[in-house]
Formats: sequence, structure tokens, C-alpha cells
Amino acid sequence: MPSLDAAVAKVLDRHQPTDSDDDDALIAELEDDDSGAFSAHREKRLEQLHAEVSRAKMMQNSSHGTYQEIKDEKQLMDITTSTKLCVVHFMKPDFNRCRIMDEKLRPLAEKHFDTRFVSINVENAAFLVVKLKVQVLPCVIAFVDAVGVDRIIGFEGLGAKPDSFTLSELEGRLMGSGVLVRAKMTKEDDLRKLEQKRAAREADYDDDEWD
Repeated sequence: MPSLDAAVAKVLDRHQPTDSDDDDALIAELEDDDSGAFSAHREKRLEQLHAEVSRAKMMQNSSHGTYQEIKDEKQLMDITTSTKLCVVHFMKPDFNRCRIMDEKLRPLAEKHFDTRFVSINVENAAFLVVKLKVQVLPCVIAFVDAVGVDRIIGFEGLGAKPDSFTLSELEGRLMGSGVLVRAKMTKEDDLRKLEQKRAAREADYDDDEWD
């Protein structure tokens, strides 16, 4: 895939191209950034923007841009062998750490539409659990061209504090394996996620008080 112009990438990464974003709004935003550019340069950027939005929408039809639980390991094997870039979360839904990993992977999936993000309950993947030697959960394996290039065991190697890591830190780890195309998460994404966690904790506290 040819590299994107930095200005085009910046505009795209502020949005989710797989949303039904108003194309005109994206173009207007790019043109604002391009206000001092030569017209030929601007035309090239507009062409790239159109092509990238069209590609994102096309990939959405093959479940890119979403975080999906796969119920059947044969389907999972088909996905990992037919998709160039794929992230698989082996999990159990009643494990708290697996739920935390789900919460982190979902927003990454929405922004990194080049990569397919899926999860599977280990109880539905007995053969793959043995074949891939999945022993500790959560286990996140990055596949590039059907080859496992990295795995995150538990929260090992994520964040400065045990059991606490940001979207950007998880993104950085996955980028290191080549399963993500470029960095797309921002400090605003991390702060938004932090606020959501704080609000959820306060809601739980209120529920406890009500009881």
C-alpha cells in the first residue's frame, strides 16, 4: 500500500473512515489544512483522500473496522489465512483481564481498518489453543500473512504500571510487530477512555449506594 501524504493521514485519523462520514466535511477539513499549498499538490491530496475513504468503505464490507467475536475456530483459521493483517484475542468472557483487553482492542479496531480484529472464546477453539500453545489469558496474537509475528500474554510488556495501559501503548506494541499500518491513537483518545472508565466506576458506586 503506497504511503499516505501526511496531511491526508492527519485528516483521516481524526475520523473513523468506516463511519458514514460526510465526504464533503473531510474534503473541507483537508482544504483548510491545505490553504497555503500549490493547487497541484492539493489535487493529489484530494485524490488520495477520495481513494482512502472509498477503500475504507470497501473493507468495511469484509468486517474491517469492527471488533468481532468469532464462534467457530474453523472460521477463525479462514480469517487468519485470508487476511494480510489480523489481531486475534484468545479470551474467556468471564475473565476480568479479558474484558479489559476487549475494551482496548475495540477502539483500535475502529481506527485501524487495514487490520482485522477478532476474538474467540478459548472454549470454542480447543484445537488452536493447543496448536498455538495458548496457556495464559488474555492472549493476543498478531498475524501478518498468516504467520504469528507477536503475542501479548496477559498484560506483559504493556504500560509502565501493572494492569494499567493506554490505547497508545497497546497500539505501539502492535505496531512494533507490523500488524498495524501507522499510529492513529491520540492523547485525546486516551483521555476519553480514561473519562469513560471513571464514569463507569462512579456509576458502579452509585449502584452500590442505591442497593
